[in-house]
Amino acid sequence: MKKLLLFISLTLAAGVVFSQSKVACCYPSATQRFASLASDKTFRMAHPNPVRSHFQSSIGKAITYKTADGQTAGAFELKAKTPTNNYLFVIHEWYGLNDFIKQESEKLYTDLGNVNIIDLDLYDGKVAANRDDAGKYMQAVKEDRAIAIIKGAIAYAGHKAHIATIGWCFGGGWSLQSSLLAGKQAIGCVMYYGMPEQDVNKLKTLHTDVLGLFANKDKWINTKVVATFAENMKKADKKLILHQYDADHGFSNPSNPIYNSDATKDAYAHTIAFLKPRFK
Repeated sequence: MKKLLLFISLTLAAGVVFSQSKVACCYPSATQRFASLASDKTFRMAHPNPVRSHFQSSIGKAITYKTADGQTAGAFELKAKTPTNNYLFVIHEWYGLNDFIKQESEKLYTDLGNVNIIDLDLYDGKVAANRDDAGKYMQAVKEDRAIAIIKGAIAYAGHKAHIATIGWCFGGGWSLQSSLLAGKQAIGCVMYYGMPEQDVNKLKTLHTDVLGLFANKDKWINTKVVATFAENMKKADKKLILHQYDADHGFSNPSNPIYNSDATKDAYAHTIAFLKPRFK
């Protein structure tokens, strides 16, 4: 297993992209491939321990809901001021559902207008204070459980809900997977430097456009990986709105020394411009 994880990490870093047949039959899924990067020391070191912060929302609250596997999940919810079927699912970075994610969600809530926001917790309550724990938590995520959590959130929102998704890093890949799971209820997907889905047949089932925000200096979700994603989206006859920045992986997190304020501002402006019209 360690050799397989190392092989995946090295090939991604080199920009090697697997063929569709091999992805389908022989290699882990997109989210598993990203999780495997935690075995790469350079990837872990590129994610410094997060700056401790405290954010107390006056709008949001913790909730629980039933999940598709018969269990329950926790989440953080910001309810729209006026009842609406518009929902934005937010998926956290590899550190977990921490105060930074909640603060970003409240900013989105303010700027998007009348929308319900649910911060999903794919770590089931675990929040990392350092890069080593973050890697462990990310690799411990079981796909079946993550999918059950997402499906539970879709059921919680209701069959009339119009669902958009957004995520960063670990959450960027799961943002795309959440939009795939939302089916015809999906109205928008934003992914910040997350692992793209490589299965064209799976991408064909997507019911929404995707806004992809990537970093040209990213050693893992590199320009070749992004170019292949664009090619696969075209093959699937789906629209990808792509913005690439002269920045590193994680450029949008202010707790990261490689934080790029100009790229972050531009990416956020594109995010609001992409999402806001979909919530009318």
